[in-house]
Amino acid sequence: MKNLLLLHGALGHSDLFIPYKEELSRYFHLHTPLFSGHRGTKLPEDGISIEKYVQEIHTYCKENHLKNVHIFGHSMGGYVGLCYALQQPDYVHSVITLGTKFEWTEEQALKETAMLNPETILTKVPQYAEQLEAQHGSQWKQLLSAIADLMIDLGRNPVLNQNNLATMNLPVQVMLGDKDNMVSIDESKRFYRSILNAKLSILPDTKHPMDKVRPKLLIDLMKDFWNEY
Repeated sequence: MKNLLLLHGALGHSDLFIPYKEELSRYFHLHTPLFSGHRGTKLPEDGISIEKYVQEIHTYCKENHLKNVHIFGHSMGGYVGLCYALQQPDYVHSVITLGTKFEWTEEQALKETAMLNPETILTKVPQYAEQLEAQHGSQWKQLLSAIADLMIDLGRNPVLNQNNLATMNLPVQVMLGDKDNMVSIDESKRFYRSILNAKLSILPDTKHPMDKVRPKLLIDLMKDFWNEY
């Protein structure tokens, strides 16, 4: 049976994939690694980065003897999955991204990180602060700061661009919810067109968070894509 990596987004966790496991496990051996700092895992003292997360996925695949894997990545997970496929094409068979932001500038990064201030969240959205602490433990504030630094670094030095994506030679499906308020359809179109063997799917009535996606809709799109490969 083929192997499928399910990669969560920033501030996400592997439990978000529970509604998908029963159906997807009929076709794949499922793997749901956690990115460091998430769900109580240790946050590296020197911070996090896309490059570090790509290395974590590579280490996971080597330790579990995984090659020719299929990848589904939500948001940041999709970005990491594509970076991993570029760096280690022999390990990856296909990639699906959902709600992945491709176009990063320093201005956009600063705008996004403004919403990641722990004290502002505690004051204005205390229930979200409670949720973050429940999901990621007492280090949730440090994780927010680390994610903000990661975004600013991406804004200054984007890892993915239309030139390196054009070198990819494996099946890719870029997916986006039509009500995603973080990622635009226009940027998704521009970047998907850079990839030689890519498809684009727009999910109707779908917002950015993974827990707002309808599992049956997403699973049907996944199966339709993977049936060709």
